[in-house]
Amino acid sequence: MVSDRESLTHIEHNVSGLLSSPRVITLLGSILVALSAGTNYVFSAYAPQLGARLHISHTQLNVVGLAANFGIYVSGPIWGRIVDSRGPRIPLTTAFVCFLVGYAGMKRMYDEGTDSGTSISPAHFALLVICSLLTGLGANAGLASAVNSTAKSFPEWARATTVSLVFSGLGLSAFLYSTVTNILFPGDTSAFLLLLALTTSVSALVALLAVRPVPLPPTRLDLRNDDHGGHEHIPRARITPFIAVPDIDTVSVAEGDSRTPLLGVRPEYRSSSASEMEDTRSRSKPDNSPDIHGSMLWSTPDFYLVCTIMSLLSGTGIMYINNVGSISLALFAESNPNYDEVEASKWQAAQVSTLSVGNFAGRLLIGLISDLMRNQFHLPRACCLCIVSSLFVVSQALAIEISSVSMLWVATALLGVAYGGLFGALPTIVIDWFGLE
Repeated sequence: MVSDRESLTHIEHNVSGLLSSPRVITLLGSILVALSAGTNYVFSAYAPQLGARLHISHTQLNVVGLAANFGIYVSGPIWGRIVDSRGPRIPLTTAFVCFLVGYAGMKRMYDEGTDSGTSISPAHFALLVICSLLTGLGANAGLASAVNSTAKSFPEWARATTVSLVFSGLGLSAFLYSTVTNILFPGDTSAFLLLLALTTSVSALVALLAVRPVPLPPTRLDLRNDDHGGHEHIPRARITPFIAVPDIDTVSVAEGDSRTPLLGVRPEYRSSSASEMEDTRSRSKPDNSPDIHGSMLWSTPDFYLVCTIMSLLSGTGIMYINNVGSISLALFAESNPNYDEVEASKWQAAQVSTLSVGNFAGRLLIGLISDLMRNQFHLPRACCLCIVSSLFVVSQALAIEISSVSMLWVATALLGVAYGGLFGALPTIVIDWFGLE
């Protein structure tokens, strides 16, 4: 009875600690900065007007859009390293500067325009590309801070759901901004760019004050150790069992362990010295949590597997996202000999909204599915990648067969769900495989 009462008291203590004000504030601040980090997905909502105003070709316009994507993906390892070693303050401060300079610079170039019929100079075009690049750098800086702080603030059984909430804000960003602009500033691209400059930079400032990693509440095992003179608990991953029969296959990882390497190879990244165990306990890491970072990643096959999956699937998503506006316009023109620009722009905006909602739904649902698969069915979270990959294949197969703009939303919605699911699932999978440090 005493033991049961202690267990109930401890559970209530953990739940109240999980819903503490600092933890909730960190989560809300992370979602806010994620909404700003997703503004690169709304590029197609103002790209045609920007191109017409500056008299640049469609190819040049794609270069401007790709500059933002380049800033996001190339800066990922850099921001991740900074967040791991220095915390979220430096990236969030940089995000504020990059958002403000990037979008304000694009607005000024749009307002100035060019002489009638002449394109902008190569120097001005390079400046436009740099402004777009800055928005991508700021987006990843803010997102890395938000995801890292959220992952460190919630326990493993709730981590995928909370991280997916952050990523769902990223996916819903384009829908939110396009809807607000159509209501408040219909057809005013300059006001739209001003809105992006102000809201994204202010969000980064708010996150700078609100977002920080919140230490997890102590586990029951930690409390018991403290009550018994602070005896050291030896992590299970370091206990070498006595094996009577020399058959190494009889000792295996428990079924459904999310930390099981998919390729079956993992480097020896920890030693069993007393100082190592003391360091582990001081960091309050889970008993068998991996700690693969830095140069150890290069000798881990799963690292290359994650990079390959990410490159193939995200590349497909970016290709579709950057060109869905042109696809919708081409399909509309094919089925409507009397081309109406206003009606065509409505179909284009509809694809942006559909993609954004699908992106939001994918990021939110994949977290729930991931936690459900792990906690209820005892399957590794990596199984979610099979679902996401299948959605990518189906969406592209449908896109090939679609010949009417009225049916394009089906492929767009599936691609959005798949793209959102990819970025919603990978963070927790990477944490399971490589650790949080």
